[in-house]
Amino acid sequence: MSEESNAGEDDKSPSTLAAAGTSRRFTLAEVQLATDNFTDGVVIGQGGFGKVYKGFMVVDGKSVEVAIKRLNPRSRQGAREFLTEIEMLSRFRHRYLVSLIGYCDEPDEMILVYDYMPRGTLADHLHKSGKNLREPLPWSRRLWICICAARGLDYLHTGTSVQPDRAIHRDVKSSNILLDDNWDAKISDFGLSRLGPEDQAYSHVSTEIKGTFGYVDPEYSLTRRLTRKSDVYAFGVVMLEALCRRPAVDLSADEEQLVLAGWLEDCITEGRVEQIIDPNLREEIKPECLTEFVQIANQCLHYRSKKRPTMSVSSLHWHCKTERILQ
Repeated sequence: MSEESNAGEDDKSPSTLAAAGTSRRFTLAEVQLATDNFTDGVVIGQGGFGKVYKGFMVVDGKSVEVAIKRLNPRSRQGAREFLTEIEMLSRFRHRYLVSLIGYCDEPDEMILVYDYMPRGTLADHLHKSGKNLREPLPWSRRLWICICAARGLDYLHTGTSVQPDRAIHRDVKSSNILLDDNWDAKISDFGLSRLGPEDQAYSHVSTEIKGTFGYVDPEYSLTRRLTRKSDVYAFGVVMLEALCRRPAVDLSADEEQLVLAGWLEDCITEGRVEQIIDPNLREEIKPECLTEFVQIANQCLHYRSKKRPTMSVSSLHWHCKTERILQ
């Protein structure tokens, strides 16, 4: 495929992008009512993109609990990501992808309205500290969250008979995996996503490097060739986070443990894989289960993209072995 171009992107309107989907266009007044005029008292998240608010909105005649992301209107990059998010989540609907209910695109406002995920993100449960410290997730729950995320990515990468499009997420990480009441995981944040070619083994999209340090596929970093296997690499890092309860990059750690993926490689080479396990899990994971989980993660993290499994293979592999792994 040809080199990425932004030509024409700014000509797209959210109304046009969402027309083929089921996302609703909300007025600013509706959003202000739901957030008590964006009061800080209902803020549930914050980042460089802006703030996320919790509120209630009327959808199909019912009051629905929602998460409302208000993007920084001064960011040109944010505007492109806003349009991409609407396009992707209007096009792709799946049990393990976050649901976009609607958006607001009035002057100087870029607002996205999602289903509210009451249990936060996987990163919250793995890495929050201090007063926000949460009880460690049991191994069975961590594994289920990874399986859900794998199935969501598999859907993005392969499509279905009624949804032939394919996509590459490009920013898979633990903070982009949301958790509902039942601990089902849902992939979120599609602002960097790209539609991809049908042949997921070899075809690529040539594009500028985007993503989060610690999760970015090293082959993509060198070649600028983005493939679905770039998502597979990032997913392998998420698997390690779930196992180790350490962030992808830990600036407070020793040099050996600074980058999680590199630490795993060293531990496998030196035969000390058990050292990377979250101490809270040492009595929960049987040796054969640990071996199998680490093997899959290591395959996902192979430095050559063609040596990594597809998400289809990983999802099926895990689906068939879940009951045995959890025993």
